[in-house]
Amino acid sequence: MRIAVPAESDSSEARVAATPETVKKFIGLGAEVAVQAGAGLKSGFLDADYAAAGASVVPDAGAAVANADIILRVRRPSLAELAGVKAGAAVIAVMDPYGHIDALNSLASGGVSTFAMELMPRITRAQVMDVLSSQANLAGYRAVVDAAAEYGRAMPMMMTAAGTVPAAKVFVMGVGVAGLQAIATARRMGAIVTATDVRPATKEQVESLGAKFIAVEDEEFKQAETAGGYAKEMSADYKAKQAALTASHIAKQDIVITTALIPGRPAPVLITAEMVHSMKPGSVIIDLAVERGGNCELAKPGETVVTANGVKIVGNLNVAGRLPATASALYAKNLLAFVETLINKETKALAIQWDDELVKATLLTKDGALVHPNFQLAA
Repeated sequence: MRIAVPAESDSSEARVAATPETVKKFIGLGAEVAVQAGAGLKSGFLDADYAAAGASVVPDAGAAVANADIILRVRRPSLAELAGVKAGAAVIAVMDPYGHIDALNSLASGGVSTFAMELMPRITRAQVMDVLSSQANLAGYRAVVDAAAEYGRAMPMMMTAAGTVPAAKVFVMGVGVAGLQAIATARRMGAIVTATDVRPATKEQVESLGAKFIAVEDEEFKQAETAGGYAKEMSADYKAKQAALTASHIAKQDIVITTALIPGRPAPVLITAEMVHSMKPGSVIIDLAVERGGNCELAKPGETVVTANGVKIVGNLNVAGRLPATASALYAKNLLAFVETLINKETKALAIQWDDELVKATLLTKDGALVHPNFQLAA
């Protein structure tokens, strides 16, 4: 069994799909591992580190994927990047399938079995494979660090001979994994933190971290969570009430961090231009949903916008990837845990159990076809 780790083709992607630590574990499972030269350099892993762990370091992606049974990537590869891959090989990555049906059909035509790590079911067995959580946790932390860097004042309250410096007021919108980490990080940095979410279960989580919960707590709010733990799309009436509450609160904040995403849909707009214009000069907005359209109406992907009233709106891309060494280490362990379920421990060969709930949830393409029911409907 051969496992390939090609370098990422996107110049802005600093993460890598395997670390020397996980390479050792794969070899322990009976695999031969081929790593493309330079694949881990941006994450701080040298070719020599992979070689010392037992991997073969090969010159290019073609040499890596040749005869590979499993190909590990961070981002979805194109079919051209898999040139020479054998039919039936398992390609495992963050596939970003929503809105990219043509790319999925292209991969299907290559005869590979592709697995989307972000579709991993949120069940106890799969917690160690939960890529969304491992990366969102880092994004929430980094969002606060980026906000502190952009904010022109100190975060904690400081009492000095020259006077008292007030603590920064931080408002976190969306209390998933990223939001909770943002709350915890901002609290550790001494800020006064408030947070909001449409899911009622998050209120207790927010308060347990020492922050204040802000929301319109009506009957619709009490039913605003899916069985999978995600936020539901709210009614226009609720959105209007929540927007009014949010608008009055945002005007008093120094830093706002938005994290709200709904799987398969554009990010909901939580901060309008009018709200931005109500904020104080020097305030900072970090929009973690900017790659899905943004929670802030004025956010631009990959840019920092400075408004006429002096508010900075930061739209950094791939925020977890701004901590590439840590993000790669966690992502690689997510992959390792999943790959272990695909390998027969006795024969030490790839033996995918097609009826396994993890496989059925994440499998996108197989035997030349797009097989995931969600994306067949979209196609």
